[in-house]
Amino acid sequence: MIIELGSRRVVHVNVTRHPTDAWVAQQLREATPFGEGPRYLIRDNDKKYGGQFQHVADGADIKILRTPVEAPRANAFCERFLGSLRRECLDYMLILSECYLRRIVSEYVTHFNCARPHQGIDQCIPCDPQLRKHLGGQVVGIPILGGLHHDYQRKSA
Repeated sequence: MIIELGSRRVVHVNVTRHPTDAWVAQQLREATPFGEGPRYLIRDNDKKYGGQFQHVADGADIKILRTPVEAPRANAFCERFLGSLRRECLDYMLILSECYLRRIVSEYVTHFNCARPHQGIDQCIPCDPQLRKHLGGQVVGIPILGGLHHDYQRKSA
């Protein structure tokens, strides 16, 4: 998963049972198309970040910052997202397959980015405010994740 720290927006997320160096490198390629990537990327010290990952990061001119060993607070934004994903979503779901998990996580990320207020950014939402125009009209609840969560928006007249 890749999170933009300033806005708290989840930029990219994917799921696999067995992450490898090649898989993680491909995720970085997908998250940074056409060299449009961050200047810095914070990562932990997992062995899945190998030579291929470093090569992709170097090619995109991304400086890799490694977290200290046994310091989960050094990567607090990702840890916070993973905790929210687990507490608000996965603890209530019975995951049947990797494909199903990918779909659930994708829907949660859309909710996280476009509907869920974030305390760290003054109760704002990470996505572009133009995507959430509030016009006059009746407030309607839109079920998310089969009704586990709801997004409330004004229905246009």
